[in-house]
Amino acid sequence: MGAIPEIAVGNHRTAGRVAGTGCGYVPFMTAQTNDPHSHETPAPEHRRPDGVDDDTVAATGKLSEALEYVERARGHLYSFHQLMGHADLLLGEASDALSDAGHDALAQRLETDMIGRNIAQGRWTFQLVEEFDDGYWTVLRDHERAVRNELLDGRRHVFEAEMKEQRRTHGRSGHEARPTE
Repeated sequence: MGAIPEIAVGNHRTAGRVAGTGCGYVPFMTAQTNDPHSHETPAPEHRRPDGVDDDTVAATGKLSEALEYVERARGHLYSFHQLMGHADLLLGEASDALSDAGHDALAQRLETDMIGRNIAQGRWTFQLVEEFDDGYWTVLRDHERAVRNELLDGRRHVFEAEMKEQRRTHGRSGHEARPTE
């Protein structure tokens, strides 16, 4: 592959990277207005703090993206939890239906071996959910928050706010930086 071209600031139609950052966007620095209610500039809580460089914004953005993927995984874990719980209830109905149809031995085997069975050693899905929430998920959220607090004055989505500034059409209805107040 050739050298990655530098891009004119604000050109979202050109592929490339900011020199030295390794990130696939170009920060779009808008003229900041003194009007705190202007919908044409990002809200203060989404603006890059003074002195924060592109690499820091990109790195904190990558950490936030990782957390977002963990949040999605957590949602899938909750789906797994609910699906397995529902499946266990359906197994109970299937066992009852087998018994009602005169297949008591099959119903009994299904009931004693599968209904209420642990999905992992000593655990039902609610226990996996609790362990995940109390462990990995909580620890990662704490790290992500600590990094934002130390490097971005606690501001969230600075990377995305700058990407939005780059990609939106300034001054066009439906492309405002933030909601009107």
